[in-house]
Amino acid sequence: MTRFRFLHAADIHLDSPLHGLSRYEGLPVDELRSATRAAFDNLVQCAIDEDVDFVVIAGDLFDGDWRDMGTGLYFAKAMGRLDQAGIPAFLLAGNHDAASVISRTVPWPPNVRLFGSRRPDTHHLPELSVAVHGQSFSTPAVTENLVLAYPPAEQHVFNIGILHTALAGRQGHADYAPCSVEDLRSRGYDYWALGHVHEFEVVSTEPYVVFPGNVQGRTIRETGAKGAVLVAVADGEVTSVERIELDVIRWARLDVDCAGARRDDVEDLLRSALVGLHGANASGRPLIARVTLRGETVEAGALHDSAATLRDDVRAIASSISQELFVEKVRVEVTEPARTAVIVGDDLGAMIDEAASDPDLIDALGRDLERFMLAATTSLGDPDEGELRLAATRGDWSGILRTASTALRSRLTAEG
Repeated sequence: MTRFRFLHAADIHLDSPLHGLSRYEGLPVDELRSATRAAFDNLVQCAIDEDVDFVVIAGDLFDGDWRDMGTGLYFAKAMGRLDQAGIPAFLLAGNHDAASVISRTVPWPPNVRLFGSRRPDTHHLPELSVAVHGQSFSTPAVTENLVLAYPPAEQHVFNIGILHTALAGRQGHADYAPCSVEDLRSRGYDYWALGHVHEFEVVSTEPYVVFPGNVQGRTIRETGAKGAVLVAVADGEVTSVERIELDVIRWARLDVDCAGARRDDVEDLLRSALVGLHGANASGRPLIARVTLRGETVEAGALHDSAATLRDDVRAIASSISQELFVEKVRVEVTEPARTAVIVGDDLGAMIDEAASDPDLIDALGRDLERFMLAATTSLGDPDEGELRLAATRGDWSGILRTASTALRSRLTAEG
């Protein structure tokens, strides 16, 4: 009976930054900068500790062309560790590190086996009776079904297919190398090692079709545990697929229910929610959270108006709870109750209510802010999710006016 184990990973994105973090004192800058390398170090160490027979990386090892040779030298050193442990590594290029993207090279250790981009290749491990099939991307946007050109399964060996794909589509991921599970099954392989989708998913068990997810979350859209899968095979059958956590920093979303709350109550609600988030973080890894205030409250305008102060307050509360709890952003999405009394005068109240749907005002706001938006984009870069700048970039002037109207009502009410 032949027994072996292998580690299946994808979407390493070496040396890519963690996105969406505005700078503030206390942010773990060095840890953020090196997070993808640290997670990859964990992958290499896991392969060595588990004494796996080989490693599969299903695309997007790199995040794009190297900024300098340091990325390639680091990877060569990491693969050298696997080589010294006698562990082969099978790699293919995805959309981020396609053959036409990576312009620099360094000699890889002899254990590295890279799949070509012109047609599917097959590599063999005769001592394990394993055949590994795959094809790299030649360009960043591959829109044809690559699977149909993969060779049929070889007889009397365990066949593994490696593919960078979104299958028939996955939310948030471009539809590269589209194919169906039936297309995969048609090859007769025993295991499909997929990449491109950054969430862990066992798509099928007959045969096993698996997305391991990425090894390190890089934005608030990539929350929760990240890592690879450890696959065990006995006598030609997959006996287990175990998820292994490899990330070094974790992202989380935290919704705080402010329904009916007064402004003075919000600090206690935030502290309680952050304490709960920290207590639930059993991994012990540093946690970066996006905090969103939700619910209906008569103080919605005051909360919108004090968004900047709330951000600083939330970060101060997080710092007091743990030195490894960080707040990426605070979003205020509370709303006013539908029948909030207007005590700023009926006529003025009606004008405020109608502002967000006034086509002339919307058109004037867009024209007036056009130059500002151009300057802001040039100096500040692209806006993050949830920012009013993002709404302006998308031309959602009505949404901006709704937020401004809510804050204006609060100020007028407070001032009497």
